[in-house]
Amino acid sequence: MRHVIALDVGGTGMKAALVGADGTLLYEARRPTGRERGPDAVVESILDFAADLRTHGIEAFGEPAAAAGVAIPGIVDTERGIAVYASNLGWRDVPMRELLSRRLEAVPVALGHDVRTGGLAEGRIGAGKGADRFLFVPLGTGIAGAIGIGGVIEPGAHGSAGEIGHVVVRPGGPLCGCGQRGCLERLASASAVSEAWAAASGDPRADAADCAKAVESGDPRAQAVWQNAIDALADGLITALTLLDPHTLIIGGGLAEAGETLFTPLRAAVAARVVQFQTLPDIVPAALGDTAGCLGAGLLAWDLVRPESDPTPDPTSDPTEETA
Repeated sequence: MRHVIALDVGGTGMKAALVGADGTLLYEARRPTGRERGPDAVVESILDFAADLRTHGIEAFGEPAAAAGVAIPGIVDTERGIAVYASNLGWRDVPMRELLSRRLEAVPVALGHDVRTGGLAEGRIGAGKGADRFLFVPLGTGIAGAIGIGGVIEPGAHGSAGEIGHVVVRPGGPLCGCGQRGCLERLASASAVSEAWAAASGDPRADAADCAKAVESGDPRAQAVWQNAIDALADGLITALTLLDPHTLIIGGGLAEAGETLFTPLRAAVAARVVQFQTLPDIVPAALGDTAGCLGAGLLAWDLVRPESDPTPDPTSDPTEETA
């Protein structure tokens, strides 16, 4: 049975799947990256995982994978297939595509940025399906973005398009790791809300999920922290809407797990900032959760070998899962 390898590499763990031509997830597996053993060990873990997936495909489906797609964090040169830089994995200029292709017996390999790859999946088969222009914004430890146009993700001239987390929304605000002050991700990411709520509540262990629960219970301190984050997020999003004019705004990541506690005030805040010449987009939660990166990697792989005229199928999941 024809299939591809899909691999999503995170800071501490990897998610993988074998994906059939109709989008079916034929097999799923997860493994740790082994980050504690150093950057070279992480690369070797990825290569070993990919090789094991190839072997499983041959044994289970009678043929090797037709291609592989890999989503990785950090700065990615997708054209040359190089992992340029990833601070949490210690990488610099790793020729990942070449290494993987060699380990996988010369099959074609697509390399993608983790957020943009997740955005590709959300746009084609998730919350943005049917929207020819969308913006995917995951609110996690930081804030990133993926710009979807006509079923593909726009990487930008230098591979850094969509970095909405580093739009300055509060000049002179808290210092960001990028060197600026007042960046969106320092005010509206899950980690920023956790930091603000820990300070406001006096509990150093409190996090964004605790803040959301306190908001729901009517705690005025939590409501103030939450509204500050909502206002900052709306200011950042209205800048993106002015520039991109998307049909759909897809919000994902850990903060989106608060559901309508986030989405109801966020929709209102964005609507209040829209001016006459602008059209308010649909603002919706991401649909694919933590599987988006892996599903997107599968789409990248199939794009290498599928004729352009073939439609992108909807994946269904009935996998046999391995944990390691």
